[in-house]
Amino acid sequence: MVRFLVWRIKHFNDRHLVLVLSGIIGVIVGFAAVTLKTVVHLIQDKLTSGFAIGYANYLYVGYPLIGIVITVLMAKALREKLGHGITNILYAISKKSSIISPSKMFSRMMTSAATVSLGGSVGLEAPAVVTGAAIGSNIGRITHLGQKKRTVLISCGSAAAISAMFNSPVAGVIFCMEVILAEVTIATFIPLLIASVFASLVSLTLLGDDVLFSFKVKDSFKATDTPFYILLGVLCGLVSVYFTRVTYKVESLIVKIKQRFPRALVGGLALGLIIFVFPPIYGEGYYTIKLLLAGKGDQVLHNSLFFHEIHNIAFLIAFLIGVVLIKPLASALTIGAGGNGGIFAPSLFIGGITGYSFASLTDTLAANAVSPSNFTLVGMCGVMSGVLHAPLTAIFLIAEITGGYELFVPLMLVSAIALSTSSFFEKYSLYAKHLVESGDLIQYDKDKQVLSLIDLKKVVEKDLLTIHPEANLEDMTVLVRASKRNIFPVVNEKEELLGIITLDDIRNIMFDEENRASIIVKSLMHSPPAHVSSHENMQSVMKKFEVTGAWNLPVIDEGKYVGFLSKSRIFNTYRTKLISQNKE
Repeated sequence: MVRFLVWRIKHFNDRHLVLVLSGIIGVIVGFAAVTLKTVVHLIQDKLTSGFAIGYANYLYVGYPLIGIVITVLMAKALREKLGHGITNILYAISKKSSIISPSKMFSRMMTSAATVSLGGSVGLEAPAVVTGAAIGSNIGRITHLGQKKRTVLISCGSAAAISAMFNSPVAGVIFCMEVILAEVTIATFIPLLIASVFASLVSLTLLGDDVLFSFKVKDSFKATDTPFYILLGVLCGLVSVYFTRVTYKVESLIVKIKQRFPRALVGGLALGLIIFVFPPIYGEGYYTIKLLLAGKGDQVLHNSLFFHEIHNIAFLIAFLIGVVLIKPLASALTIGAGGNGGIFAPSLFIGGITGYSFASLTDTLAANAVSPSNFTLVGMCGVMSGVLHAPLTAIFLIAEITGGYELFVPLMLVSAIALSTSSFFEKYSLYAKHLVESGDLIQYDKDKQVLSLIDLKKVVEKDLLTIHPEANLEDMTVLVRASKRNIFPVVNEKEELLGIITLDDIRNIMFDEENRASIIVKSLMHSPPAHVSSHENMQSVMKKFEVTGAWNLPVIDEGKYVGFLSKSRIFNTYRTKLISQNKE
């Protein structure tokens, strides 16, 4: 490895190396994504083929519970903390210098396969993206690339995963531009293209056109349908808000069960009962989308123990609306209970059913012959745009899946309206919502992004000399002679900060030799204008500096004095980080 690194430094600069590595990452991630998809669908087919209505639903109750328990056991053995994978990637880029644990190169594939193949109501795309991102990050570390180049390789892995999963190279590139990367340049864009194309070639070679679903548009877009597409855009935006809020709320509730296995038991049983009543919620749900696109909506009820003999369009619409309302709950239970998967597939699933239900209801009430298949596809685009806040990804993904651009106009229209509606209620996507609220992710602000990279614990100054509150001015004078600083923390035997004394506070009396022995330190000290914690984010810290006008603030953790934070040192560190980023 050392010889290789020496050779590559002589013959490859970082920019050329990234181009070569992007192709390698594309091939590796392409194989990984195809393997994950093939294994999961093979297991699903073995477990669910030949279901008889009399007992199928009872298996639906047990499978998800078993899958979540297996996932929890795997995560415990691998010491992995699961959750929303894309959120973890954004956190790694924002707070961990684009370093992702090597174990994530395989752990997310294993755990998501156990969850989804046994009916967990989530998708495989996010685990595949995390796998790709981890592969990119660790290849960057092995080849000794800096943070900025590692971020590019993380994006290459993410783009390759989406490209291979859907056989959609353009959507893979755009997904990274909209969701993963804060800024895009030509130097970033070319590696993304290379990785995405190579992953797509691997997928085409191994699977051909056997992607998750493929559909050729049969009904052309009619301009007279525009009012209905506008209404669909608003509806998709509202459904996106509902999806985001329900998922966020349910996850926050179920994680209150602190112990892993009781949480898995509760969540798995609840999910199983939901699928017992609504079988289409089982797994990713792409089979249901295929039925809707093929004009076989009535077959959605075939696996239902309660409703398989009902053949009524009004009941079908009501059932599908129920699926839309329940699916976010099922997805949140899957992830919150300890399962592994993403919201990519659920957003497409809900969007497709929303579009189909809207078209069917329109045909029933208004006798307007709109195309259910077109509205299904456009609905998928709308909800995905609203949930992920990634309109271009949604547009090009559906366009590539359909093999053309016949629906490009309604896709653009519905995507824009859905995102605008969703953003009115939810400023951030589900991926970014938690990180933004905790201050761990700063979007679209270069200064704040660089500031967020500063590790507060590393800039705390601990060279200030402390003094006991019962000491006298004579003792204080000794400290002044020995110290190079003009601030003296007053700390008791419990390491609690009681106040501070500055050189200005004692300048006029420190030379009064007669009274120095009688003046006690605690009579001179005063409270600092504010204090910070080493666990605070830098935005909160800088706000305290701004409000108080101070240049130095004490750092206190759990009531104990730690040191002082200097604004000038923060600025120096900020400048170093900025220069380092620009050099990469």
